Amino acid sequence: MINKTYNPYINAQAQFDKVADMLDLDQASRDLLRQPMREYHITIPVRMDDGKVKVFNGYRVQHNDSRGPTKGGIRFYPNETIDTIRALSMWMTWKCSILDLPLGGSKGGIVCNPYELSMGEQERLCRGFIRQLVKVVGPNVDVPAPDMMTKGQHMLWMLDEYETITGAHYPGMITGKIVGMGGSLGRTEATGYGVVYTIREAMKAHDIKIFKTSASIQGFGNVAQAAAVLYTKLGGKIVAVSSWDNVDKKAYTFRSESGLDVDFLLSIVDKFGTIDKNKAQAKGYEVLDGMAWLSQDVDILIPAALESQLTPAVFDQVSPKVKFIAEGANGPTTPDCDRLIAERGIYLIPDFLCNAGGVTCSYFEQVQSNMNYFWDKKEVFEKLDTKMTAAFWAVHNLAKEKNLYMRDAAYVISIEKVVRAVKLRGWV
Repeated sequence: MINKTYNPYINAQAQFDKVADMLDLDQASRDLLRQPMREYHITIPVRMDDGKVKVFNGYRVQHNDSRGPTKGGIRFYPNETIDTIRALSMWMTWKCSILDLPLGGSKGGIVCNPYELSMGEQERLCRGFIRQLVKVVGPNVDVPAPDMMTKGQHMLWMLDEYETITGAHYPGMITGKIVGMGGSLGRTEATGYGVVYTIREAMKAHDIKIFKTSASIQGFGNVAQAAAVLYTKLGGKIVAVSSWDNVDKKAYTFRSESGLDVDFLLSIVDKFGTIDKNKAQAKGYEVLDGMAWLSQDVDILIPAALESQLTPAVFDQVSPKVKFIAEGANGPTTPDCDRLIAERGIYLIPDFLCNAGGVTCSYFEQVQSNMNYFWDKKEVFEKLDTKMTAAFWAVHNLAKEKNLYMRDAAYVISIEKVVRAVKLRGWV
């Protein structure tokens, strides 16, 4: 569940400020990069199925475009806030930079609960979002993509509205599209696979066989599902998975000491990542409190749900056996918890490295759409693996060389690239 105690934007700025001090950045660079360049607050009137009009609030934030068009997802979330979108746009800038993509960071969100909207209402909402922002998004300006509770169908509605208004085809204006309609093979799995690629390399760096490890995952949406599939394919054992239950309005953790059957879980999960509690119990799985994923005796924790989940208030629940944390979600760890992770000697794979597979494959899709030529899945995964592996070792080697916490090392690399871009452009 969302942690209302922490403001993700303040967290993102605190992370930036720490590394800005390490790099001794000039004041102008700090002022430019610790806040978004542009942000849009919009209202979207939608004709509901009952004939009444309901007005939804939405946001689009473009953090920095010095290295290229901005790139970032669009979320549907009932508790969405502008500060969350600001933070996510900033993290997207660092994520694109760490993978050396010619893109900047952006993010968007609509305050809504898609569980409560028909498909027709969701389509009208998507089209309304684009109508409000058509002048400030596009293949050479700002490229949206799916995010929490949005899918390929939502992207196609947005693409169609954009092309209807502009009167031309621009398949590269949005990514995460359905395959056959400009979407890239492998995009659905990309973020989760990228998480596991970095875990695999972290195991190599510590001379540990991945098939001898176990993991616990928070969340079971697209990222967690793909990560679970590839991690178990490589021989790892998943002991626990947490999932939000939209009926009970709470999260549950599903646990099996002998290992969860990922294929079975995939057969009983809905499109929003809710695992069927009754079917899981019938399988013999324990059904525990939503935060129980945190206290499992596993080697690896994979927070792959919401921001601000690992905090000092809950960190003492983390088992002494845990040696690695792979941040599949954006901003799952608060800055005041980083110190505790470092003190315990846990090796952390930071979010904007760990989960950068999604934006990397989105970039691949953008390239393919713009040139109207598409790669097979094997080629997509090979390119993704190469990019993620190179980025991991750049961060790991710097952390080892300079005796830095992994998050700090990742920030040093990514921020330095963006600072160089804004200086070369003469902005500061």
